[in-house]
Amino acid sequence: MFGYYLNLALRSLRRNRVLTALMVLAIALGIGASMTTLTVFHVLSGDPIPQKSDRLFYVQLDPETRDGYKPGDEPQDQLTRFDAEELLRQKKAKRQAMMTGGGGVVEPEGNKLKPFTVGLRYTSADFFPMFDVPFLRGRAWTGGDDDGRARVTVVTRELGEKLFGGSDPVGRELRIDGHALRIVGVIDDWKPAPHFYDLNTGRYDSDEQAFVPISTALDLKLGRNGSMNCFGRTIVNDPTAQNVPCSWMQYWVELESAGDAAAYKRYLDNYSEQQRSAGRFERPANTRLRNVMEWLEFRQVVPGDVRLQMWLAFAFLVVCLLNTVGLLLAKFLRRSGEIGVRRALGASRMEIFKQCLVEAGTVGVAGGALGLVLALLGLWAVRQRPAEYAQLAHLDGGMLALTFVLAIGASLLAGLLPAWRAMRVPPALQLKSQ
Repeated sequence: MFGYYLNLALRSLRRNRVLTALMVLAIALGIGASMTTLTVFHVLSGDPIPQKSDRLFYVQLDPETRDGYKPGDEPQDQLTRFDAEELLRQKKAKRQAMMTGGGGVVEPEGNKLKPFTVGLRYTSADFFPMFDVPFLRGRAWTGGDDDGRARVTVVTRELGEKLFGGSDPVGRELRIDGHALRIVGVIDDWKPAPHFYDLNTGRYDSDEQAFVPISTALDLKLGRNGSMNCFGRTIVNDPTAQNVPCSWMQYWVELESAGDAAAYKRYLDNYSEQQRSAGRFERPANTRLRNVMEWLEFRQVVPGDVRLQMWLAFAFLVVCLLNTVGLLLAKFLRRSGEIGVRRALGASRMEIFKQCLVEAGTVGVAGGALGLVLALLGLWAVRQRPAEYAQLAHLDGGMLALTFVLAIGASLLAGLLPAWRAMRVPPALQLKSQ
């Protein structure tokens, strides 16, 4: 029967081309606006490392002085160098990494390229296996390289190709700010979005092209990027020195399972109390341990205007559906005579209801196809904006399927009332009026 009802729907839609066009356009406009904003929201709020996001945790401690302190206050977003290095030394998690952002000038070999600046990531050896960084060639440095302040680096494929063309960069030298570093590995394309492990150097548009052991970066005094918060009353010349009360490092841990978070939280509380007993911390233990998605939610990574635009677009879709309800109602009730004849020939109310819903669904398919074109145009317009997340606005397979599911679902929802009214048409009254 579905094929028969579909044939009837197509014939009916062709008979009323203007009314059909209006219904399709109403659905398409609502779907186009909704899928444009929903796709942007989907990209920005997605899980950047879904295979283990529930086992990766961001660590926060509270080393500040008591000035203005209230129990329950949120601690610093970042750690001091002393605390990060001490937690790294104790190694209480499966993996742990301290890190910060940086930048430097690359001096290419020969005269083909002029010196240029690149974004850098200073971190420890566990960074690469912790975040499942894919390697194209070579390997990551080791914990021994961290301890020995080895002059090594890992570069991106993009930087390797820029400097050395098609040749293998592994084993060659990369000069940053006048310092020679030996390339030990080349990573494949890897740009998690959002840039969850360091939201201070760009949430969606990080330009990191080389990774350097943080001990080496500190030893060479390479330039750093990102925020820094100093507290207390000590005046120092170098805020990155080991015992200076300045928070500027991110610290992540990977646990065996999400259930180990409570035990690691107790370890952080104990560490905080130990530092308080030693005179470094003044406040009672005030620690936080958030997994990847909790951290992104806490930092409100998705811009507020994106959320607002999404809700406004869905409100517009509702308005479009209300218009479609009115158009379908007018269309179905104009066919009261035809419906009365079908009822008189034995068609049940449910069959009439099904026929009308098939016609509404057909409108939804056409509206979804046109809405998909409008959504692609909308996403293209988003990519022309100067926002840092603009280039991420692309429709993936899941959102493509959702476009038609939403269009058909919306049209069927809009067709419920008109179909119900149509199936209740009294056949005797319609036949008498004929």
